[in-house]
Amino acid sequence: MKVHRDEVQTGCIVEKDIMGMTANLIIPKNTVLNDEHIKILRAFNITEVTIEKTKADGHNYRPKQMPTPTDAAVKEQTSAESLIGANTDKGFTSTYLKTVEEFKKEFTNWQSGTPINIAKMREITLPLVKTVEQNKFLIYSLNQYSTKKEYLYHHPVAVSILSAMIGKKLGLKSGQVNQLALAGVLADCGMAKVSTYILNKEKPLSENEFQEIKLHTANGYKMVKDSPLLKPEAKLAIFQHHERFDGTGYPTSEKSDRIHLYSQIIGIADVFHAMTSERIYRSRQPIFKVLDMISRDLFGKFDIKVVNALMKLVGDLDIGTAVKLSTGDYGEVVYTKANAFTKPIVKLNNNEELLDLSQKKDVYITEVLG
Repeated sequence: MKVHRDEVQTGCIVEKDIMGMTANLIIPKNTVLNDEHIKILRAFNITEVTIEKTKADGHNYRPKQMPTPTDAAVKEQTSAESLIGANTDKGFTSTYLKTVEEFKKEFTNWQSGTPINIAKMREITLPLVKTVEQNKFLIYSLNQYSTKKEYLYHHPVAVSILSAMIGKKLGLKSGQVNQLALAGVLADCGMAKVSTYILNKEKPLSENEFQEIKLHTANGYKMVKDSPLLKPEAKLAIFQHHERFDGTGYPTSEKSDRIHLYSQIIGIADVFHAMTSERIYRSRQPIFKVLDMISRDLFGKFDIKVVNALMKLVGDLDIGTAVKLSTGDYGEVVYTKANAFTKPIVKLNNNEELLDLSQKKDVYITEVLG
């Protein structure tokens, strides 16, 4: 929806790129607006902005001057919605944020001791996976929705989507991909058994606190082990997703082929989304910088075929894809080398220079713009 700049609120999500007078991108789509963004809108004299109907917290956008509706108005609106269909597609962003809200409710129930409803998790998770399967570009927005305060609820939903997409890239069958999606969204269900003090702590954890966090894999397995709707390999992935190929992971320091493929996939999806997202005591890193870090700094931690699947899924950009570089320049991908997915050749917009990122170690893509 289009709104006046003065009606924009923090937490609103940009639906379309915001461009300046010189056609340079100012704020990319899918950005969650904060006070600094609103100042930028005024500085560049941007008077109108297109935003999503749903804010980052999952609530519908409501202009400040809009009066609170009466009971009669609410009934009238509900009646109108029933005529056009309550499940009308309102876009991926709205669906994603509502899924996160549904997950949050389920997580809160688990904290109170309620058993996991696997059928419910299928219902809220698999439609998102199907949507992303039809439009891979949506992957690049997953890390932008998460906030430090709500990371605990965004992370499992994003890991579910990424795990399913990596599995699909590896050639797994539809049923296997669905099991991966379920295992991904439930991988951290054991966090419901961790004290809220630790979950909300804004400083690095002590050793004892980290030891309590590490129990979430075993606790998660206990929470799902009796469910007939999860395959044994999916349950194992929930237990093993923090194991590492070189034996440095937990809870049992398994190595190489003793770590199931599902565990490997969810493990790398977990690391990738965590590193690219805002967390309580860590800032998010640009997607393509993280891909380089995974291939370089985490070499040997994951099976190479799983790493390559992630690289191909996220790093293999189509020719013509618009990108922003760490130099501040904008351009488009003109060629991707088979052995350097994260470092394509980019044609710069300002002077049409061809820049081979594989020859520029300190230059990387910071945003994929479409």
